[in-house]
Amino acid sequence: MEKKTSVFTNGIIWFGVAISVSEIECGIEIGASNTPDGLWLPLILGHVLGGIMLYFVGLIGARVRLNAMETTASTFGKYGSKFFASLNLLQLIGWIAVLNAQGAMALAGLNLPVSFPLTCIILAVLIAAWVFVGLRRTQKITTVVMGLLAVLLVVLTAKFFGLGGAAATVASSGAASSLPTFNFWTVFEISIAMPLSWLPVISDYTKDVARPRAATAVSAIAYSAASFWMYFIGLQIAGLGVGTNIAQAILLAGIGIPGILIVALSTVTTNFLAANSAGESAKAIVGRLNPKVTGVVVCALSTVLAIWGIVDHYIHFLYLIASVFAPMAAVLLVSFFFVKEHLERKGFWIWNLFAWLVGFASYQLAVNTGFDAVGPTLLAVAISAALTFAAKIKK
Repeated sequence: MEKKTSVFTNGIIWFGVAISVSEIECGIEIGASNTPDGLWLPLILGHVLGGIMLYFVGLIGARVRLNAMETTASTFGKYGSKFFASLNLLQLIGWIAVLNAQGAMALAGLNLPVSFPLTCIILAVLIAAWVFVGLRRTQKITTVVMGLLAVLLVVLTAKFFGLGGAAATVASSGAASSLPTFNFWTVFEISIAMPLSWLPVISDYTKDVARPRAATAVSAIAYSAASFWMYFIGLQIAGLGVGTNIAQAILLAGIGIPGILIVALSTVTTNFLAANSAGESAKAIVGRLNPKVTGVVVCALSTVLAIWGIVDHYIHFLYLIASVFAPMAAVLLVSFFFVKEHLERKGFWIWNLFAWLVGFASYQLAVNTGFDAVGPTLLAVAISAALTFAAKIKK
């Protein structure tokens, strides 16, 4: 009988997912701009709502014991599932490349005697090795690494406070910025984008849990709390006068070697899960593929993209991910929890794909027209959910 993962293990895994340079850069992006005085409300709201969606999507995988993309087959049919698995595989290749490049750039700023391309390759090799060995064989190592990261991040946070309490000066530093103003919904979108980016991944891990509800809840809470912490660190860095340069902030805090460990370990731990899930998505497309081997190949492809320069449009990439997977999750959740009888009808998946498509189009329309009466994510989720629920009463 296959061994199930514990509540503690899943909490550790998802704590590690949130500890990344990309999360910190999102906080810097908010803090360095002319944000509203009440930026904490949209920041907290984005993480709470994103965490709730993460929980319910992960719970589906935990209940049916299928990986993230396999769970979509019950809602979008065989071909719809392969469609989303293909999109997820592509976004994970890009996502790993972005995270790898961000980690390598931060390490390069710490004056290491290693070039940017070589740093990207070293990080990719570490990630690929972890993927190939497997999560279950490295649980103890993962726990030790996460414990070390937590201690180092507490020290880093305390150091930043000692440098002038950047959190208290975000508003003043933002007022002097020449960057465009971030309104309530812009802050909300940047906040919720990160948890949404992991929606098509979480069930790859909750499918193996021993206690579905508890393990999934701890996973979502651990991720959301750690993610908020990273955004908070980003806000602190934004007030230090070093722009978006994480490396300079670390050097200013006077923690050279621990800072190197934070950047390197956080990049590897986050990208491990993404690379591992890329293998699971590939398996959902072509069943005979080996997820571990595919994950290693994905690491190689992502390294090429990282060196090539994919990181330049990071925030826009996050928005694209949200526009695809937020309405997908809405349709999946409504179908699974509220309108199961609809799934027994012939051609049900066509209507569900239509509901997703309208939500996707609504998101893109809201972003490209500057519509800010409500956030694009909430708009897309509401429309897709409503259309899916309408199938329950459709004759």
